[in-house]
Amino acid sequence: MPLPDIGRRTVLGAAAASAPALLGLSAPANAAPKTPRKPRLLPGGGDLGPNVLVFDPSTPGIQARLDEVFRQQESAQFGTGRYALLFKPGTYHGLNAQLGFYTSIAGLGLSPDDTTINGDVTVDAGWFGGNATQNFWRSAENLALVPANGTNRWAVAQAAPFRRMHVRGGLDLEPSGYGWASGGYIADSRIDGQVGPYSQQQWYTRDSAIGSWLNGVWNMVFSGVEGAPAQSFPNPPYTTLDTTPVSREKPFLYVDRAGAFHVFLPAKRTDARGVTWGNGAPRGTSLPLSRFYVAKPGVSAATLNRALAQGLHLLLTPGIYHLDRPVQVNRADTVVLGLGYATLVPDNGVTALRVADVDGVRLAGFLIDAGPVNSRTLLEVGPRGAHRDHSANPTTVQDVFVRIGGAGPGRATTSIVINSRHTIVDHTWVWRADHGDGVGWETNRADYGIVVNGDDVLCTGLFVEHFNKYDVQWYGQRGRTIFFQNEKAYDAPNQAAVQNGTVKGYAAYKVGDHVTAHEGWGLGSYCFYNVDPSIVQHHGFAAPNTPGVRFHDLLVVSLGGQGQYEHVINETGAATSGTSTVPSTVVSYP
Repeated sequence: MPLPDIGRRTVLGAAAASAPALLGLSAPANAAPKTPRKPRLLPGGGDLGPNVLVFDPSTPGIQARLDEVFRQQESAQFGTGRYALLFKPGTYHGLNAQLGFYTSIAGLGLSPDDTTINGDVTVDAGWFGGNATQNFWRSAENLALVPANGTNRWAVAQAAPFRRMHVRGGLDLEPSGYGWASGGYIADSRIDGQVGPYSQQQWYTRDSAIGSWLNGVWNMVFSGVEGAPAQSFPNPPYTTLDTTPVSREKPFLYVDRAGAFHVFLPAKRTDARGVTWGNGAPRGTSLPLSRFYVAKPGVSAATLNRALAQGLHLLLTPGIYHLDRPVQVNRADTVVLGLGYATLVPDNGVTALRVADVDGVRLAGFLIDAGPVNSRTLLEVGPRGAHRDHSANPTTVQDVFVRIGGAGPGRATTSIVINSRHTIVDHTWVWRADHGDGVGWETNRADYGIVVNGDDVLCTGLFVEHFNKYDVQWYGQRGRTIFFQNEKAYDAPNQAAVQNGTVKGYAAYKVGDHVTAHEGWGLGSYCFYNVDPSIVQHHGFAAPNTPGVRFHDLLVVSLGGQGQYEHVINETGAATSGTSTVPSTVVSYP
């Protein structure tokens, strides 16, 4: 219900004020001006809209509804449909929830084990001839699964997180038929049996527990994972850290015993290992839905900003939101949470979202799609020159994805700029499209993927691909990245188009020359210059040669000989050559 308008006049007062006009009299010349009405406050809470489907164990026809959404979304890679499938606590039998594009499935308990599906949550690649490399933009969260045949299939590529899941069996990450696959990300999950990547080229698993891990292709990275294979890069290509330095799990929606919606905000952990759930109540805080402005597609940026200024958080229900000005987050501890891949499209070259230099903002679960007019930036965390210490309560950016082109022409000079100190970027895919509509070297021009200016920033699960110049530039001190996956832009027309002064090509990941402390683990860059296969990259990684700047387990790959790398990092590492698609690796640098 709307809050009362405390500035509204009483009926009697209103009548008295209008009496002179009714009598045809003029107000006295010295009459005080009327006090303007205060704007009506926006309501918090409300329904979640038609594209959030909420089930309980007694709901009839669940499988038919799941199948209907899948038929619509299975191959709709650049479509406008957006769905969230939410399951209230309880036990469900005989379901197979197949997930297509822009579809999220989640349980509504405080623990995954509160919501058990005796069945599967499946991603396969039948729509694309058994090739899973384009299975983007879908997610599973906060459910327990008892797979029908003992093993669940999750054959995904980028932007398809598997969070806070309990698989009471095994998990296969490849499509049926063992076709190509290019994923992926698991966090805060327990897989009782074996995880089988098979054809998956790369994968990052964080703060989880697994029964065993079968194999690796190029780059498998683990941090804080109980049961992870031992460090052995490059053969097998496992990079294993015992703990994750800092983590804070993604906010999630749940229902209380009375059936009311809340958003749970997990607590920060340091030196994290294993899941956050399963040993009593999870650590963190809870916000009732009444503290959120529940946004629907079509709402204006002005209304979103009004809700934020009023002190509400934002819950973005599934759909596409056009913005004529930036959404501005100025208040500490604000939550902006998307459902079902809610998508922000900045019009007329504006920035989609900006965050002030404040503590504890949580951005999670939405997609930013660049508009046809060039935006200087799409997401800014902290203003230029931000310097406050946020170590006790960092801002987190989780499952926030960026796309330039693909659904139509899009342009942005820089996708994400991180200025605030101690920011945690936990799983992002920042993608200049290499296929779809509006794709071309200048058509979806996007020079830079992520620029990090803030000190003490941590990235866990960083996927950045196909930018015209640098994919990642890092200028802040004491930055850390655990897992990086990159492909250089396919469509460079010739060597001159990517020439960086005297250097052949722009590095995928560049650490600024003045940086004295930086560290990275498990970083890979691939090239596939299919317009001009003669293009040469001098290196995949560039960094100052100083003891405080350290890298572990780096690789570069030429995909089928379409372009080549001369080195891995700076002047170190063997060249790739021929068409063998064999990585060149560096275990430790310097």
